[in-house]
Amino acid sequence: MRWMLIMNVEPAAAARAAEELDLAQVVAVMGAYNDELQKAGVFLSAEGLSDASEGFRVDFSSQPPVVTDGPYTEAREIFTGYWILEVASREEAEHWARRCPLGPGTALEVRRVNEFSDLDLSAEDAAVGEWAEKAQEWRAAHS
Repeated sequence: MRWMLIMNVEPAAAARAAEELDLAQVVAVMGAYNDELQKAGVFLSAEGLSDASEGFRVDFSSQPPVVTDGPYTEAREIFTGYWILEVASREEAEHWARRCPLGPGTALEVRRVNEFSDLDLSAEDAAVGEWAEKAQEWRAAHS
């Protein structure tokens, strides 16, 4: 099973971290965590994200969709990075999430990544099967 650990940071905590934390120390601590994940054989990927001010949202509630530049003042938390782990169970995903070296004002949302086996691909619609096959080919080509 693959699980995604989504790092959310409260804006105030992000501001404090920018002022108070030494970047070299943060990189070292996160590097050690990632190394531990690698050695355990559960690490698939991890990425940090740029500041929300560089991003944008596309809202599909209307036509045409509305694009809004970041940051999003209504956000209570900002999605700042993620890990994808491959583990045997929800409990193992929780184990690794609890070990993540984060502090006050941060949280991890942990969600299982859907697999094709989770989907009912037995639909009689031929397009479903065609696109499911293509998606599996894409995934195999990029893994």
